[in-house]
Amino acid sequence: MSSVLNDSLIIHPPGFYIIAFETFPNISVYIIFLAFVYVVTLVFNILLIYIIACNHCLHTPKFMAVVNLAVIDIVLNTSTIPSMIKTFLFKDNFVPFNLCLVQMYVYYAFISLESYSLAILAYDRLIAICFPLRQNVFNTLPIMSCLISVTWVYSLGILAYSTAIMTRLSFCKSVRVFSYFCDYAPVFRLACNDYTPQWSIASTSSMVNLMGPLTFILLSYVIILVTVFRMKSVNTRMKALATCIEHLVLVAVFFTPIIIIFLIGLYVRSIDPDQRVLSLSLASCIPPCINSVVYSLKTKEIRTRALALVKRVKISP
Repeated sequence: MSSVLNDSLIIHPPGFYIIAFETFPNISVYIIFLAFVYVVTLVFNILLIYIIACNHCLHTPKFMAVVNLAVIDIVLNTSTIPSMIKTFLFKDNFVPFNLCLVQMYVYYAFISLESYSLAILAYDRLIAICFPLRQNVFNTLPIMSCLISVTWVYSLGILAYSTAIMTRLSFCKSVRVFSYFCDYAPVFRLACNDYTPQWSIASTSSMVNLMGPLTFILLSYVIILVTVFRMKSVNTRMKALATCIEHLVLVAVFFTPIIIIFLIGLYVRSIDPDQRVLSLSLASCIPPCINSVVYSLKTKEIRTRALALVKRVKISP
């Protein structure tokens, strides 16, 4: 397929071939593990959404943010794991050009939303602990709806532009993408013409969409810790900190691998490409699975209602 843009010929190939894990002999075992991760992601997140939706007392700003995270987790893992099963388990590594752009768009839009959803949950903890008497002013359902809507409009919009400018690139040489999916940077590096705009927006949006929320989360917890250590009762301090445990686990699981991989890529030039792809795939696929499990097991309200639901299912004929 080809089209003319700004008086220059733009060549779009029929599609791309995904190439990865060439040095791993037992890659099928890893893909089967990811298939299990995907099933757990679907089951626990759908259960989480169902429990919150069916219990009116859970219709609070905090659990609205939890539902938002659960929806994002489902879409995020759906954007990569099924295609990885097709590519590496069934050995069908061809991805049509337009489908490649769709996968690219969905993955990066929802990895951005994942980052912002964790920042929204940090905001919820900040207001609950530092301004408990003003929760009805600063953290209501309309305010939470507005925060969630803004992050969705921003992430979907900026990634729509990032993906759209990929159509300005001409691919006249290799169509082998060295990654585990149609990854943005590995694809634009295959272009024959200048990809400076694509590189600029990729690097800028990555920094803004990851470091922006992380900075807000860290500042929120600095303020939370200052507030907690001003409390007179040790018991009150422990109760306040206990409400943050599940969120801190999610933040660590999501941001730590990404930061480590970024630092290794920056300072260790000789990293094996397959090891890098393996690390990146784990860093993006595992958090959406863990998020729902952590909230299901660590949040008392969810755990209680989940057990009640299981008992009801057992009793019913």
